[in-house]
Amino acid sequence: MDGSWVALRLMVVAAVLMSANMTKGASGISVCNMSEDGLMACKPSVTQPNPTDPTTECCNAVSNADLQCLCSYKNSVELPFLGIDPDLAISLPAKCNLQTPVGC
Repeated sequence: MDGSWVALRLMVVAAVLMSANMTKGASGISVCNMSEDGLMACKPSVTQPNPTDPTTECCNAVSNADLQCLCSYKNSVELPFLGIDPDLAISLPAKCNLQTPVGC
């Protein structure tokens, strides 16, 4: 019972944190200035077991994103919960020939 309570609390915290950095507009969900389409274009590059190289669409989305905002998720419990490998996510800017924020 205690383990279930902890898991539920973590899920609630993750949902609250994600909603704080997400906005919903006419074009769907946006996280750190990345549209839902951009996020979906990058998902194959940041998920295991067989990540792919980022597509042009993914790199375009990353180039328009608030990289410092995205960097704030690097130690987040939210990413693995969503099936995203944090190490792969942090490597996206470099794979797209973009400057990774200092300290990220």
